[in-house]
Amino acid sequence: MLEGVNVALGVTGSIAAVKTVELAHELRRHGASVRAVMTNSAQGIIHPWSLEFATQNPVVTEITGKVEHVSLCGYDGWADVLLLAPATANSVGKIAGAVDDTPVTTCATTALGAGIPVVIAPAMHEPMYDHPGVLAAIEKVESWGVHFVSPRIEEGKAKIATKDTIALSLARHVTPSPLSGKHVVVTSGGTSEAVDPVRVIANRSSGKTGRAVARALYVRGADVTLVHDGPDVPYADVVRVETAAEMLDAVMDAAETADALISVAAISDYTVETSDEKLRSKQDDLSLSLVPTPKLIDSVREAHPDLTIVGFKAESDGDDDALIEKAREILSRAGLSFVVANDASVMGKDETRALIVREHSARVFDGEKAALGVRVAEALEAEF
Repeated sequence: MLEGVNVALGVTGSIAAVKTVELAHELRRHGASVRAVMTNSAQGIIHPWSLEFATQNPVVTEITGKVEHVSLCGYDGWADVLLLAPATANSVGKIAGAVDDTPVTTCATTALGAGIPVVIAPAMHEPMYDHPGVLAAIEKVESWGVHFVSPRIEEGKAKIATKDTIALSLARHVTPSPLSGKHVVVTSGGTSEAVDPVRVIANRSSGKTGRAVARALYVRGADVTLVHDGPDVPYADVVRVETAAEMLDAVMDAAETADALISVAAISDYTVETSDEKLRSKQDDLSLSLVPTPKLIDSVREAHPDLTIVGFKAESDGDDDALIEKAREILSRAGLSFVVANDASVMGKDETRALIVREHSARVFDGEKAALGVRVAEALEAEF
């Protein structure tokens, strides 16, 4: 997601500087080239050699006659983006006041003047983060278009965001896309219907594909609502649901302000009347009456005739022609933009094989689910 992006990594004197070796590796793993710039305080926490090893580039530790700040972050500089991670309260305040008394703040002043994107991941003790002057400095710098990656508030500290969150935020900030500012709703995972307080009828789904789609949309600037029975994620507003009815209600609410819906979830086709008490384990004549659940995409289409909707279809017969035929039935019935169809055998795996089906075409995708998420996001971009 950062292929070909040149990242100037500014490191200041927070103890979180020890995380920057892993961060540099993470950025490079996603395709970025990285060059580090360090303050004197940062060098007291981590040796420049560590970052030289992690980035495979010399580290700037002082501004010399080579005007390193200009060659990195000037009008024709090397960097596509300046990432300050970690950024101390001291450094944020200096940037807000255009004070350049360290290599990092000098690069920041230069980047802001040259129109280079700047992303800041602060790290400090929580009382410092809550200081009115620090909050005012953050607000001021944000008004200049600088993006802040919110810290994790834990144990009285505003800890630096995870390396994955920083990489995602950085990619989002430097990836131009027609999806920027679009609100996209994604359903993911499976739903379950309660039989009694203990037992459920559920669909098998790991949610890997849905989360990969949501992640790829976020990188492309979309505001993502992820409806699933899963954890909070840094790349979407999560609405947690369990049943098919709860998922439908959540999607209908979110669709009121949505530009698109991508329905990835394996939603229960049937529900049952829930017993208030646990059913006895041994009953010779036990039977359950299954009641069909409403089709989510049909319900949303009826309520929102002009909404862009992408469907997913899973079957188990392993036949591409049959899969394409069933995908096109849904495509036509619900007026979908395209359908991603796959065999159920890929559920729970990191790898997948899928068909991206339109009215007159069907393209095969074979690879990791993360890459399929990117492909789906790219296909949605074409719709806008």
